[in-house]
Amino acid sequence: MRTVVERELELKLVLSPERRIPVPARLGYVTDDPYAVHVTFHIDSAHPVHWTFARDLLVEGVFRPCGRGDVRVWPTKAEGRTVVLVALRSPDGDALLEAPAAPVSAWLERTLRVVPPGTEGEQLGLDDELAQLLAQ
Repeated sequence: MRTVVERELELKLVLSPERRIPVPARLGYVTDDPYAVHVTFHIDSAHPVHWTFARDLLVEGVFRPCGRGDVRVWPTKAEGRTVVLVALRSPDGDALLEAPAAPVSAWLERTLRVVPPGTEGEQLGLDDELAQLLAQ
């Protein structure tokens, strides 16, 4: 059975140390794609911007800096509160986003209850598919 875990929240696009602009976003997790998280940014454009990256990266990034290349995640403090920074790099440019740590952590906890770490492969049904192939 397919399960979807979503959370709407407002991120901040960090333009400079003094300037941030709000960016509505949706965090998404689908058991059909158990290793990934999906983030949709609703910016001032005709089409939302979608990013997909490893759930493990976000889980680790809530506690310590991680990632390299296109997606990096790390915790920090901003204006006296704990936040998670997500640095994204694409051919279209780079973005640094600030997310409130508490709602991100709560949403991740929900995804981990739906598909506990280490059980992602069971969601894909690969063993069943392999058994069918070998039976033919």
